[in-house]
Amino acid sequence: MSLSNRHQAQFERRLIKSLTDVCETAKGQIPGFVWLTHAVNYEAFPVSLKVVWVFDTQVSKDFALADGEAGYMVELTTRAFEDAGIKVRKVADHVYFDSEEECQRANGGNWPKRLAHKR
Repeated sequence: MSLSNRHQAQFERRLIKSLTDVCETAKGQIPGFVWLTHAVNYEAFPVSLKVVWVFDTQVSKDFALADGEAGYMVELTTRAFEDAGIKVRKVADHVYFDSEEECQRANGGNWPKRLAHKR
């Protein structure tokens, strides 16, 4: 489903607010988690929507995932999608995990390049 420019802007505002809220919640609860971002191709919305949870190091990311935090991050993402009015079949299919350290190693710290390759 393609969205008009006006609807894209409305969607972005709602999603950014919702993701900011869950990001702030997670920063105080998940060791090593530092920020999150999203990417979307509006020509293929909502299928193309992805949320990337970013940790400071690969060790922090691996520890959080081994400790079962992935489920909590999917739960928070679900809350953000609901608040933004986004309906998808399985939220977990739209959630990715990464680290600042890995982006620096593989992409020289270039997040736009890294996110483009994760699509």
